[in-house]
Order: sequence, then structure tokens, then C-alpha cells
Amino acid sequence: MDAEIILQFAVSLGLGLLVGFQREWTAPHVAGIRTFAFVTLFGTVSAHLATQVEGWYLTAGLLVVGSMLAVGTFMQVDDDDEPGLTTHTAALLMYSVGAMIVYFPLELPMLLAGSVAVLLYWKGPLHKFVGRMSSTDFRAVMQLVLLALVILPVLPDRAFDPYGVLNPYRIWLMVVLICGISLGGYIASKFLGDRVGTLVGGILGGVISSTATTVSYSRRIRHGTPVSHAASVIAIASTIVFARVFVEVALVTPGILWQMAPPLATLMAVMAGATALLFFTSRRVQAPIEIEDDPSELRAALVFGLLYAAILFAVAVAKDHFGSRGLYVVAGLSGLTDMDAITLSTARFVADGQVDVDIGWRMILLGALSNIVCKHVIVGLLGGWRLFLRVAPVFVAAIIAGALILLLWPPPLIELPR
Repeated sequence: MDAEIILQFAVSLGLGLLVGFQREWTAPHVAGIRTFAFVTLFGTVSAHLATQVEGWYLTAGLLVVGSMLAVGTFMQVDDDDEPGLTTHTAALLMYSVGAMIVYFPLELPMLLAGSVAVLLYWKGPLHKFVGRMSSTDFRAVMQLVLLALVILPVLPDRAFDPYGVLNPYRIWLMVVLICGISLGGYIASKFLGDRVGTLVGGILGGVISSTATTVSYSRRIRHGTPVSHAASVIAIASTIVFARVFVEVALVTPGILWQMAPPLATLMAVMAGATALLFFTSRRVQAPIEIEDDPSELRAALVFGLLYAAILFAVAVAKDHFGSRGLYVVAGLSGLTDMDAITLSTARFVADGQVDVDIGWRMILLGALSNIVCKHVIVGLLGGWRLFLRVAPVFVAAIIAGALILLLWPPPLIELPR
């Protein structure tokens, strides 16, 4: 007897029992643990038979399963029940999973069956999440869908400038990436509720926008928000920015992350230590975090896309005419308002071999220091001298550490492959 066929049926039985166990626990009135096991095994049997006879056997088996489920529902559902299609759809899908075991590597049907079980189990949380979504939230999700699934696929994947950097597809892909990260932080805030603590507020602020968080909490000082609370949130958000930088570099060019991470992680560690000291010496309060109403707004996405393209072109021109010094000027100026554009553009240049890794992380670090200086100025102008002095230890420590890293960090002894 073929050991591979035995393994296929064993996997089919196991996957059917897995999904059937979940259905037996929550909705046994239509199909339970044994039924799902039979359905999945039936799919595997049908697939094997289809290899020996006509291919229509698989389709006929699918129709048989669907008919049996329909009859079972009609016979068992009471007048007061309102039957749904979840169990029926899951059963039909598991029949297909059983058939896939014969034709595809086992990892794929196992992944699908596991996903089915998890989705069935997450009924309550998913329904609760949808119930808490407002029209603004839904619009933000749909705008991200528009950016990623409608506009992105039709853009040409080639450069249209003499330097070979203005690629519409790659530029828009960065827009989708940033909107996705921001929307992810926004959705996370929906699960946490309207009121969050200082720590979570700072983390969400860093994920969404540390600059916007700095402006928001600096203004709140005039409306009674404690200085210690505002300072802690601003410092935490400014530290979390580096984690966002790592995520962006890893998504764009994962092969260079470990080469660029050590100096940036060192600066993040310095800020984290200073921020922790500030946090644990601050008075604990609860306050709502202000999150943008529409983090995936098309106008904001277009502005970022234009900024990202401008930085790409400016870096290419500066490299061509002024060398590395010109690159540092561009990095410093772009970091004044935004870290995402300089991070993504630099990572792209390093990945393409147009900028050395050592120069790349220095550009990102310089942009980060420029951004910190800008936020400290915002704090002073909008929040007053008390807030300015409160966050000064964190920001000053970061600036000093960053300057020392730029001056003293040794170049790599060995250039690692990308």
C-alpha cells in the first residue's frame, strides 16, 4: 500500500476532525465533528477517483455534499431559527480541501483548514469588531482597498526619469505601505476603546504619527492635560518611531535590515531608557488619545506620494552632483516633517545598490535627529516651557547619542550580502 496515499487520508481525516470539532462545539445542529470528517475524506476519495475516471467526479461530489447539507438544514431547523450559510460554506470548502490534499503539497490544504477553523472560532470577536466600526472607519478601510487593489495593479512598473528612480508602481506601493501601517494602528485603537493609558497612548501615537501626537498633546496642555502625562506620551511615541522604521526597512528590503539596525537600535535604546525614566517618574492619568479621523485619506496619501517621489529624485540628484554630503542635506531636511519618506526612499536606494549601507543608515539617523529637533521646537511653541523642559532630557539625550553615533560608529569590516 502506498504510504503517501495513507498520509493523505490521515491528513484529510485530521483536518476534517479539526474543523468539525469547532462546529460541534458551536453549531452542531447542521454538521458536527463526524460530518466534517466524512466530508473532507469524501473530497480526498473523490480526488483519487477523478484521477482514474472522468474529472467530472469531483464536481458531482461537490453537488452531492451541497444537496445533503441543504436537506439536513431543511429537516432540522425550527421555525424560530434563522439558518446561516457559515457551516454550509465551511463544509463545501473542507470538501475542496480534502481534494486538494491529492493534488497540492500538504502545507497548502493544512493552511486552509487551519484558517477555516480560526475564522469559525473568531465569530464573536469579528462580529464585535464590525459592530464597532463607524462610517468613517469603513471609509478608511475602503480607501486602503482602493489604493492597494484598484490603483496599484494598473500603474506601470518602470522608471520615467533619467536617474531611474521615479517608478510609479514603487512610489504608490510605499503609499499603500504607510497607509496600511497607519490604518493598522487606528484599527488597534478601536479594540482598546476610547480611553487608553499613557503607555498605550504613546505606542499608538508612534505607530500612527509621532509628529501629529506631539502637536496634539502639546496643545492639550492649555486645556488641563498634566504636563507629565503629555511629556510621557510624546517621548514614547518618538521612541516607537524607530520600531516603525525597522518594520518599513524590513518590508521594503529585508536583506539589509541587520546591517542598518545596530546603530539605529542603539539610539532607540538610549531614547527608551530616558523615556522609561520619564514614564516611571510621571503621575499616572487616563486620557483619550486623539487619532486621525481618516488615516487612509486619499489627499494625505497623495501628499506623501509626492513627498516620497521628491525625496527619491532629490537624493538621486544630490548623489550625482554633490556626493554623500548632498545626501545628508536631503535627509536632514526631509526628516523635519516626516520619517517615513526618507526611511523608505533610503532603503530603496540601498537595496538597488545606489547608496552604500553605511551611508544609508546615517541618512535615516540624520533624518531621525532632524525630526526630534523639529518636535522639540513644536513642544516649546505649542506646549510652553514646562513641557519643553519636561521632554528635554529624552530629546537632548537622543540628539547627543545620535551625534556620537554618526561621528564614532565604525564602518562595517565585511560587507554582508543583500
